[in-house]
Amino acid sequence: MASIDEALAIIKRGIDELIPEEDLVEKLKEGRPLRVKAGFDPTAPDLHLGHTVLINKLRQFQDLGHEVIFLIGDFTGMIGDPSGKSATRPPLTNEQVLANALTYKEQVFKILDPDKTRVVFNSEWMNSMTAADMIRLAGQYTVARMLERDDFTKRYRSEQSIAIHEFLYPLIQGYDSVALEADVELGGTDQKFNLLMGRILQKHYGQKPQAILTVPILEGLDGVQKMSKSLGNYVGVSDAPGEMYTKLLSMPDELLWRYFELLSFRPMAEIEQFKASVAAGENPQDYKKLLAEELITRFHDEEAASTAHRSAGNRVALGEIPDNVPVVEVSLEGQSEIPMPAVLRLAGLVKNGAAARDVLGRGAVYVDGQQFDGERLFVEGDECVIQAGKKKIAKVVVVA
Repeated sequence: MASIDEALAIIKRGIDELIPEEDLVEKLKEGRPLRVKAGFDPTAPDLHLGHTVLINKLRQFQDLGHEVIFLIGDFTGMIGDPSGKSATRPPLTNEQVLANALTYKEQVFKILDPDKTRVVFNSEWMNSMTAADMIRLAGQYTVARMLERDDFTKRYRSEQSIAIHEFLYPLIQGYDSVALEADVELGGTDQKFNLLMGRILQKHYGQKPQAILTVPILEGLDGVQKMSKSLGNYVGVSDAPGEMYTKLLSMPDELLWRYFELLSFRPMAEIEQFKASVAAGENPQDYKKLLAEELITRFHDEEAASTAHRSAGNRVALGEIPDNVPVVEVSLEGQSEIPMPAVLRLAGLVKNGAAARDVLGRGAVYVDGQQFDGERLFVEGDECVIQAGKKKIAKVVVVA
């Protein structure tokens, strides 16, 4: 187990708020695995990297030895989370909720350790709650306090309808923490009201209130608006490797370090070194590639990460020999031998002699996967794979 200071440094990485920190410290001092809860209403089955900011934090709690409770709100999903909404959300059918929940689980276990994750559905306790139980629960909060929620206030003032059942949503989310005896609950910044409700209800039911931790809403690839599928500025968890690679390399340079902090599992000290290297003149694209490879490995595998650049732009890394290399014959044209610059030109790997000298001078010529760093004369019968830069590669056969 990490020390409390070490654990707090990991837990607080990239978060928005920890309320209250002293409560979490007291719980950590007990030296037991904490019950760390996060709830998900399976309204949209396709996750993007914005959703994984919270799931990454759950994985960090797992790595610290705590129990993660992945709560699928099949009961609350039939209400519809009103957080941040300007209108009443249509409820999902039970069949839609269960189908989406299955897809959710398949995706989140690319991050979470399934052996250390407890998956629960809040219908397990909510379906047994009677009408009288629900009335007693509703009696724990007032309409005036409920209208303090920013989204409810805006809708009320603009005379947009608020259905009575929407007031039940934060109460039920709070009661989930009671049913699970949660020590910590995580959510996005838009969930703060609901998370605080869990603390209020736990106190009422005689439990120690949970600490709450909010994570920021991740900006999309445009660097301005939040990541959203509808805005087209997203990277989907299920995107193909080449598509992930292309999208991540297209992000603005200033977004790179925020993505590293919220999406990467690399230590912050290492990320700070990357940042210093870029400030000293290194190309930020090199570090975008590192991040892309880490994320593609997480959601696909290492092989997909190592070859994603091919499908992204039909390029190969320097020194990499792809499959199906085109074969090009180079004629000696009556000579007994020819030098490398002439081979590059005659094989169509460069446009002219000047381009050959340039690519050789940059050390960007590779022969059979090894960097070419000297003189070589080619004779009849020579065969080798020659690469000139990242775009040009061919198997060269020298003929008379």
